[in-house]
Amino acid sequence: MSNATLLVELLTEELPPKALPRLGEAFARRIQEELVSRGLADADAGFRPYASPRRLAVTIAGVRATAPAREVTEKLMPVAVALEADGTPKAPLLKKLEAKGIDASEVPKFERRMDGKAEALFYTSLVPGASLDAVLAEVVGIAVKALPIPKVMRWGAGEAQFVRPVHKLIMMHGDRVVPGQVLDLESGNLTMGHRFMSRGELSVANADAYETTLLAEGKVIPNFDERRADIDAQLTAEAARQNASLDEYADLLDEVAALVEHPTVYVGEFEAGFLAVPQECLILTMRANQKYFPLFNAEGKLLNRFLIVSNMRPQDPTNIITGNQRVVRPRLADARFFFDTDRKQPLATRVERLANVVYHNKLGSVLSRVERLEVLAGKIAARLGADQTAAARAARLAKADLVTDMVGEFPELQGVMGRYYALNDGEGEVVADAVQAHYLPRFAGDALPQGNVAAAVALADKLDALVGFFGIGQVPTGDKDPFGLRRAALGVLRILMETPLPLDLSALIADAVQGFAAGQLTEPVPEALLGFMQDRLRHLLREAGHAGEEIDAVLALNPMRIDRVPARLAAVSAFRALPEAEALAAANKRIINILKKTDVVPGQPDVTLLQEPAEKALFEQLNQVSPQVDAYFDNEDDAEALRVLAGLRAAVDRFFEDVMVMAEEPLIRANRLALLAALARQMNRVADLSRLSV
Repeated sequence: MSNATLLVELLTEELPPKALPRLGEAFARRIQEELVSRGLADADAGFRPYASPRRLAVTIAGVRATAPAREVTEKLMPVAVALEADGTPKAPLLKKLEAKGIDASEVPKFERRMDGKAEALFYTSLVPGASLDAVLAEVVGIAVKALPIPKVMRWGAGEAQFVRPVHKLIMMHGDRVVPGQVLDLESGNLTMGHRFMSRGELSVANADAYETTLLAEGKVIPNFDERRADIDAQLTAEAARQNASLDEYADLLDEVAALVEHPTVYVGEFEAGFLAVPQECLILTMRANQKYFPLFNAEGKLLNRFLIVSNMRPQDPTNIITGNQRVVRPRLADARFFFDTDRKQPLATRVERLANVVYHNKLGSVLSRVERLEVLAGKIAARLGADQTAAARAARLAKADLVTDMVGEFPELQGVMGRYYALNDGEGEVVADAVQAHYLPRFAGDALPQGNVAAAVALADKLDALVGFFGIGQVPTGDKDPFGLRRAALGVLRILMETPLPLDLSALIADAVQGFAAGQLTEPVPEALLGFMQDRLRHLLREAGHAGEEIDAVLALNPMRIDRVPARLAAVSAFRALPEAEALAAANKRIINILKKTDVVPGQPDVTLLQEPAEKALFEQLNQVSPQVDAYFDNEDDAEALRVLAGLRAAVDRFFEDVMVMAEEPLIRANRLALLAALARQMNRVADLSRLSV
């Protein structure tokens, strides 16, 4: 047999569910790549990955039993070493030919060509192609070792290591078993289906029959994507039958698809009385502990029903449904107990307990952090004209739910439970909402805190962390960021830019620095932190689709009002569309270069020292437009400011055509430099336009 479908399968114990899709794809792709590199498969050969709880497998179409022979060219040695002047082989070449089994009569056919600075001798031979039987076990072994597995284990008496024990190995080319050994297992054509619904051990007749055999006889949907799609369709259909909806469930769907081989969806219920518990607690309990899919009404309120994805499909599913209902009840009862118990103690009385919770050994306890947040949040609220008392109160309570039973059991609910408990204690909604929202945004694309009080507390939380850890030298490096400082920086930038808030970033950092005790911060903070924030801002703007040179132009001025950055980018983009833009950008670059090369510190241009008509015209037009540009700039209308400045193009062009800037007379030269400096100051108030010059 020359070309046929190849099947490789590892039958294992249950694989880690969260890693399963990645493992399946990596295993299949690496085997395909290794076969292509050996000439046993074409680069466009179709391959189909399989990943179920107990197997990793792949089928690859059109795999050759033997790869085609190929020409291989190797360098033998420099011609000067290999050959006499008449082309006769020298002793070193004869010795090498003998070692390689090449007849000396072949020498006249060898290729001579330059290799660097010397001419070398090259030998081309036809090498037989690889045999699938000879290399497949090696290929599978390479794929196994390359899998993204953080921890491996041993089992039995052998030396094999894998993420889970492996019990069977299939390697088939068409209907033929390819001999070989991987992970101490000899290849065969036997596999196992569903643990309970399969008819037992399954014999795979040929590679093309693998999937249909598992589906029909093994009761397994082996392809991960198809199994996931099947579950998704069942969930959607059942939710519609229940006149209910599902919230965002993609991550849970991935996990469940990695836990079942033959999915069937059923509906379960719990007592309506549990709905008195905050729905976030019930949702987390069902999803995290039981892998259930909660159902919601049209208003987004949790119903006392949920969807179960079972790995069984009996004729009567009553036992499955009642069993799951019986299992979830104690979980929900625990959530209710935690909620009821926590509410017996006001949130404010828990704050002092934070003194026993270490934030960082160099930055003190969580209580000391809370005390800094109170002051900082109040200062930020004052800058915003918001309620300082409410901001300080929310900051005081922000971390108190960390010592509640509910958050101790479900850390994901920190902030969420703080809001519920604050409301229960009679705190105002503004304070309670800020307690929950101060963690926002938690990830890219997450919602932002709403309202100036919530924004003030959220900014305080993130700025305190950034200043604190930068101040003790704990700066992110490479892909290491154990304290989530990149996320905190992006959160600050997004709050300032997208809310937007008219706050000066350098002033905010200075406020945060003041919150720490003298000597507590051992490293200089503002400059390093501002540079870090600008790098994060550049990354954020690139991801938003802004042009790189426009970002460079705006950020070159180190803007501290982050809320104005989007408008400046828009203004620069509009400016670039003007016909005058390219010439003005080039002129601006020329001006900056001229000013850099002089030791003279330009003052204000003196009209009495202007001599040439072109410099007088530029001076006059600059004075005419400057009040208008100032007004637009003060009103934050950057686009109009640049549009007005674009009208100076003709005067600028004429100046550089007619005027010798570096005149011999010192006063004239200094005055012309002062005129250019005044022009540059106006042109570069929005962005460094020289960065736009091609």
